[in-house]
Amino acid sequence: MAWINFLDNITQKYPTHTALIDQATQRSLTYQGLKDEVDAWAWQLGEWDVQKGDRFAYLNTNTLEHITLFLACARLGAIFVPLNFRLASGELAEIVDRIEPKAFVGISTCDLPLKKSYPYYSLESINLEESFKKGKFKTTDSSSKDPLLMLFTSGTTGTPKGVLFHGEMLAANQIETCRNWGLVSSDKTLVETPFFHTGGYNVLCLPLMSIGGTSILATKFDLDNVFETIRQEKLSVYFAVPTMFQMIAEDDRFQGTSFESIRFFISGGAYCPKELIDLYQKKNLMFKQGFGLTEVGPNCFLLDEEDAIRKVGSIGKPMPHSEVKLFKEDGTQANVEEVGELLIRGPHVCAGYYKEPRRFEECSFDGYFKTGDLAKYDKEGFYFIVGRKKDMYISGGENVYPAEVEKKIRSHESVQECVVVAVPSDKWGEVGYCFLRSDDNWQVEDLRDFLNPLLSRYKHPQFIENVTEFPLLASGKIDRKALQAKAEAKF
Repeated sequence: MAWINFLDNITQKYPTHTALIDQATQRSLTYQGLKDEVDAWAWQLGEWDVQKGDRFAYLNTNTLEHITLFLACARLGAIFVPLNFRLASGELAEIVDRIEPKAFVGISTCDLPLKKSYPYYSLESINLEESFKKGKFKTTDSSSKDPLLMLFTSGTTGTPKGVLFHGEMLAANQIETCRNWGLVSSDKTLVETPFFHTGGYNVLCLPLMSIGGTSILATKFDLDNVFETIRQEKLSVYFAVPTMFQMIAEDDRFQGTSFESIRFFISGGAYCPKELIDLYQKKNLMFKQGFGLTEVGPNCFLLDEEDAIRKVGSIGKPMPHSEVKLFKEDGTQANVEEVGELLIRGPHVCAGYYKEPRRFEECSFDGYFKTGDLAKYDKEGFYFIVGRKKDMYISGGENVYPAEVEKKIRSHESVQECVVVAVPSDKWGEVGYCFLRSDDNWQVEDLRDFLNPLLSRYKHPQFIENVTEFPLLASGKIDRKALQAKAEAKF
């Protein structure tokens, strides 16, 4: 059965429910309107000779077309590729040349030489009127394992990987997210995560779409828009990364806003500090927290509200569809409180990397995906991310995990955020360099005094830099690579 059939089923059940609202254009679509527009786009793509297995590229900020074009491609069995609008033209050209799209749609201001290489259509110039007249489009037969979506994620080699999402992966995420997070058809959310990241589609948008909920699309994260949309639209669930929640809490409007419509917040993408959770809980606002990554979807673990403080720092327990193992460096499975690489298996593991089977094989073991994350679990079965294998550095022969060091530093009441990266050392091989955002102006000696009872000395950063803000990625996460480059430039 084709994954896209869910749209027909939910339209029959909730034809007049609002499915999507585009804040930039003020357009909204009911489920019936969404289905009709998807069918119209499917007819149009057929006119451009887009067929099963073809790649179709789209370049824009968050818009309704990220959904309608994606679902239209699914009708045809084609692979939809939402491009990162933040990339330089050369980076975009490299990706488009790799995927060789049958067609490419973008905004009229898109100015790329590659438009001459592939059939390119300006979004503003397309008129779907004739396609609407054709009505229902017959879905192309496809397997649940056929890839339908390609998202690019960074790699240790610096070459982006084209992660292939198949129908079973998309469906598993929809079903398990709704079931385990308790989503209902009346839920409404704001989608700010760009659609070239997995969170844009898979954290709340597609799950809510599978049960008749409403997603409001924003072009970017904006504090004014967050407060205004929560107030006007009565949002019931809202996802953000901790940095975004910190910015909301630091805004003058936070204390005066009741957030009465919010059933719960969802935090993901990074560690959520206890102090931040406390701040929200004082307003009777609860967090669900999770963990995932592009290759296995964003919703693999769940830390519910009642454990947010008791198990602070944990990513929770595996969701039912996620089989999990931890393997130590010697190849044996880790026991309670032992650190090992996190491996995940289930219907939500991706179909592989586009045209790079060997690269994906290197990340696979017995059907499990090797995440590259180092984790441990306690006697109650709660998992904790210790760091990344690639982030780990060796100082004086000892392994140091930046996530562990950062957690201890954040425990100081004056610290809002910190990032620890490795820099070269003639004596120790590598040592820590700490970027710190705090109410105080920290010196290395102050940090050492604070960390002495908390961490072994070899784990202490030997350099510190006080900052007022951190560079952010489009997803809202802190850009660790930019900070790494900044630190290394000093040596």
